[in-house]
Amino acid sequence: TDKARFDWDNYKEVVKVFTRMLDNVVEINGLPLEQQEGEIRRKRRHGMGFLGLGSTVTMMCMKYGSPASVEFTDKVARELALAGWEAGLELAEEKGPAPIMVEEFTVTEEMLRKRPEMKRDGWKAGQKIPGRLLHAKYSRYMQKIAEENPELVNKLAETGARFTHHSSIAPTGTISLSLANNASNGIEPSFAHHYFRNVIREGKKSKEKVDVFSFELLAYRELINPRAMPSSEEEGEKLPPYFITAEEITPVQHVDMQAAAQKWVDSSISKTANVPTDYDYEDFKGIYLYAYENGLKGCTTFRFNPEAFQGVLVREDDLKNTTYTFTLEDGSTVEVKGDEEIEYDGETHTAANLYDAIKEGYYGRF
Repeated sequence: TDKARFDWDNYKEVVKVFTRMLDNVVEINGLPLEQQEGEIRRKRRHGMGFLGLGSTVTMMCMKYGSPASVEFTDKVARELALAGWEAGLELAEEKGPAPIMVEEFTVTEEMLRKRPEMKRDGWKAGQKIPGRLLHAKYSRYMQKIAEENPELVNKLAETGARFTHHSSIAPTGTISLSLANNASNGIEPSFAHHYFRNVIREGKKSKEKVDVFSFELLAYRELINPRAMPSSEEEGEKLPPYFITAEEITPVQHVDMQAAAQKWVDSSISKTANVPTDYDYEDFKGIYLYAYENGLKGCTTFRFNPEAFQGVLVREDDLKNTTYTFTLEDGSTVEVKGDEEIEYDGETHTAANLYDAIKEGYYGRF
């Protein structure tokens, strides 16, 4: 509704608490190799991310991929970065900076070529420079942070940060479903607001189809309209137009959303741009060029092909629009839609799951 708002103060406080928690994880990392142990203690890097961005955008009455949602994503990632580095300074003052920050490095000609500002500041090849200065003053990423909070970065240059890296947006599908009531995962939009999840049940010979609803749909039905359903044509069941899903978002919009977050994320982002099955090849190549031009560190695309892949998550329309052909013992064939149920071997299966289980060779192995 128009009363929806995002609690920025609480968000920033959670980021700071979470940063302290991740710093503590370094102490109990449990890494098996001595080299790994040494690496993590030297840099104390971690990768804080978030999930539920797509759900939040929808609940704020914005369409994922719209200019308003891109601006919102930029702020979400920026505030996470600023709050995180503020905590990084506090932790360094309290417990000491990461060891790499107090190490000294030899200035090279390559450094001066890649960072001409070092030469302007009087640095020469062969001189020694502390890690805290290289990180805070001459990192392209930290220079962006300095544009927002120069005082913070100046203090980090003096003290050294508690860690070298703070953020990374990972895929969080399982966590989103099991711990967040199916909020959208990572930086992604919701896969669909009502779909099926293929799950393995002990003793069942193929995967079982289970109904799943998105977090934002559940919230909308709880707070606004309990009858609301995606794709419904009934007047009392329609959802607002900002309830869109991954397949309704253009590849360019996917890239725009990732680019908005990427400039504030000092490590990597997991993000997938969904492309239509009949997408033109030249346009497909253009996605990667557009991603490169927007500074993305990586770009992943997904094109649905039911003949080659029957995924864990399945939309109802995909099942209805896909025909599977079964060859019987006498050589005859039967064609059925993916959402139709088949009685086979004493159990009821959806055609899609039965076809996939037989084709992939895992039928009856659970």
